[in-house]
Amino acid sequence: MGTRVEVVQPEASGIESLEAYLERQRSKINQCLDEVFQEPRNPVTKAACYSLFSASKRIRPIFALEVCRAICGDENKAMPVAQALEMLHTYSLVHDDLPAMDNDDLRRGKPTNHKVYGEARAILAGDGLLTKAFEVLAGSGSAPDLVRIRWIKVLAIAAGMDGMVLGQDMDIGVEEPASLELLESLHRKKTGALLSASVVMGAIAAEAPRPTVEALREFAMDMGLAFQIQDDVLDVIGGKELGKTAKSDEKNEKLTYVSLLGLDKAGAEGKRWYQKALDVLRTLSFPHSHRLEELTRFVIERKF
Repeated sequence: MGTRVEVVQPEASGIESLEAYLERQRSKINQCLDEVFQEPRNPVTKAACYSLFSASKRIRPIFALEVCRAICGDENKAMPVAQALEMLHTYSLVHDDLPAMDNDDLRRGKPTNHKVYGEARAILAGDGLLTKAFEVLAGSGSAPDLVRIRWIKVLAIAAGMDGMVLGQDMDIGVEEPASLELLESLHRKKTGALLSASVVMGAIAAEAPRPTVEALREFAMDMGLAFQIQDDVLDVIGGKELGKTAKSDEKNEKLTYVSLLGLDKAGAEGKRWYQKALDVLRTLSFPHSHRLEELTRFVIERKF
């Protein structure tokens, strides 16, 4: 697990376009994921891989790799993190799409997992991806024991009952009066917690000092809000280009930044959090070249 893939890393000097960089990183991550789920695959694994290998931005693992490279110069130290993050994120999407949750028919441009494999197997596929994520982290022999323990703790907290799970529960049953404060709390858990874990786990892989880790955590939480607001905007304007059912939030009567503020004000709120994230990032000095600021801009400017 956590296979090292040696790829020449061009300096972030504009020689390689961001689009080419993102595609190269996605290919590298996919190659490493494929090595975890080798053929032959049993029925549950096939269902899991249907969602895991569908078209994805791979934002969370890419951030983990890039933070690690910025700090220590070797992104491969964070590859087990990248694998685990994408497995866990995919599990959350498979479960979110279920009829008991968001009841979506389309994800990443394809029928959702339960539409292809049935609800029972979709649930099991998600369960399998969740547990496999921690297996990968625990089994990464290249990382020191303390690093692996910290990875597991950070991811468990981010994904668990005080993090992403609680955020999803809040999302499906908002009982408090709608407010910006409520939305911020909800999405710091549902979206921000896992994005923050991505950045923090990348820093842990590089054995960064705790002040750096905490500053990166703050940066990622602010970025997570910008990311979610852009998701809310794209749900309204993205249509088929987004790869999922258009206006699904509206269909499910979800509280979103757009439903609360309107499209224009939601966009302005996203830009505000984007700037806050950049302000924190710019307080840090990294010994190696990186594309963290470009990645952060991609979060708010993306169209899918």
